[in-house]
Amino acid sequence: MQEPTARQVAAAFLDGSVRATTRPTGCLGVQGALAAGDPGSDARDALTAWRDEHTSLLRDRFRQAVDEGDLPPDADPELLARYLMTVANGIAVQAAGGTARDDLQQVADMALRSWPPA
Repeated sequence: MQEPTARQVAAAFLDGSVRATTRPTGCLGVQGALAAGDPGSDARDALTAWRDEHTSLLRDRFRQAVDEGDLPPDADPELLARYLMTVANGIAVQAAGGTARDDLQQVADMALRSWPPA
């Protein structure tokens, strides 16, 4: 969230997702929620809240970027945040399935190609 531009925040977020999920431990925030059934509903709910909190942090940072002119006035901070979180979650699922780090980095890079211009 400390990066100077919204695009750099998005890049750091996705690059971090690739790095974190291609470690042997994977991503607890996604994998734990996927694996939890009814007995694990408390854990699933806590992980969902954690993901929602991070989506809100991204949204707030992107609102700031709109206010500062770093993102165009018609940019949708909520949608941008949800988009990044969805891509990051997909990266986590693919990493758990064994997709290589380089391949996932290409996905992150491709997602940034659709980033709105300033």
